[in-house]
Amino acid sequence: MKAGFYGLKGKEISLISFVLMSTTIVIWSWERTPGAFVPSQTLMQFSSDEDAKQFVEAGENRSVPTLSIPTKNEVKWNEAEVEKTSKQEKHRTDLAVDSSQGSSLITGKDDIHFKNDTENKVCNYAKGKWVPDSHRPLYSGLGCKQWLSGMWACRLTQRTDFAYEGFQWKPKDCQMEEFEGFKFLQRMQHRTLAFVGDSLGRQQFQSLMCMITGGEETNDVEDVGNEYGLVVAEGAARPDGWAYHFMSTNTTILYYWSAILCDIKPINASDPGTEYAMHLDRQPAFLRQFLHKFDVLVLNTGHHWNRGKLRANRWVMHVGGVLNTDKKIAVVWGAKNLTVHSVVSWVNSQLPVYPGLKVFFRTTSPRHFAGGDWNTGGSCNNTTPMSVGKEILDEESMDNVVANAVKGTGVKLLDITALSQLRDEGHISRFSITAKPGVQDCLHWCLPGIPDTWNEIMFAQI
Repeated sequence: MKAGFYGLKGKEISLISFVLMSTTIVIWSWERTPGAFVPSQTLMQFSSDEDAKQFVEAGENRSVPTLSIPTKNEVKWNEAEVEKTSKQEKHRTDLAVDSSQGSSLITGKDDIHFKNDTENKVCNYAKGKWVPDSHRPLYSGLGCKQWLSGMWACRLTQRTDFAYEGFQWKPKDCQMEEFEGFKFLQRMQHRTLAFVGDSLGRQQFQSLMCMITGGEETNDVEDVGNEYGLVVAEGAARPDGWAYHFMSTNTTILYYWSAILCDIKPINASDPGTEYAMHLDRQPAFLRQFLHKFDVLVLNTGHHWNRGKLRANRWVMHVGGVLNTDKKIAVVWGAKNLTVHSVVSWVNSQLPVYPGLKVFFRTTSPRHFAGGDWNTGGSCNNTTPMSVGKEILDEESMDNVVANAVKGTGVKLLDITALSQLRDEGHISRFSITAKPGVQDCLHWCLPGIPDTWNEIMFAQI
């Protein structure tokens, strides 16, 4: 018998030709419609026609089986492929679910990154409105005597209307996290928060202490003022600030009085009547000395920038270590602008040295004197919240000096001016226990009150 093709008989040649032709047709059919060889019961496993279509289209990229006729093995191969594809689809679905819950799976990185970019979009908490809240206030105005100065506890005065306590600030485009004292302490575990500023900063400090403790007496707190030099100096009525340490979480909250946020030095230390150099371009010595101990720093300044305060405190403007002669800086608003930009620039330069430090600059708290100033018969007798039905929609802060100073830096804006402007009924008003007759306090706030909201916004931003 001759070897090769020519040795075959006619019937064999015909059979081979038929097989080759059949194989060609089958392969051509497979390439055109690969799903034709998947059993109908397998296709029924798809949840929709669209899923089946996607699987069939995906099959165009698969390798062609070596056998042209679907044997039992081929059927099993197709079933295995369907099962494999189904598992892959389930895995992708699981990843999507995990990603939405903050999963750290490597294969879900893109989804998580997108989620974070979306959710971490900076919220402008200054936009929004005041809404009634039956769960207010956050602590009792009759309590918190451990931290709250009597002159700011309006429940202890002759005031009889307290509607100002029953409102919550509601940001327009985001949800503000609900403040809880234990949650704050947990977040600030092993950390120190420092308020540095004027008496409105002191109000924010006392407000936070009351909010953390719920106004209740606690033995968990120890006075650590000595560690920061916050002691009563000889001849002084009180220290320059206070510092308290929550032992359970190793959390320290402190306040330091620096009304104009620049360094102040006596020109002649031996003269009791000496003037004081206010170094507009030099940050307070307290900040230089203790910044390394802070994890969160909240700065503020504002109402001491007027000629009356400068004369009363015998403050004289200095720049570059010498008496200022620049007329543009000599005007009060020019001096304030220089100081705010100077302290922001210095703190920003320290952020690379202390990468864990968060710094906020709180904008100016508004005054609401009507018919005069604090010493000329000005008053704020309104008791009806002017905020109902009103909304703050401005993108830019009302405090241009502070907003411009922090722009482009790592210092964050704690913008409370516009939202506080709506609440003229929340001031101490004529119920001040320290003012002279006929003098109203339309600068400071009743506590509990508006400064509590400043802390809620700060808490949301930390």
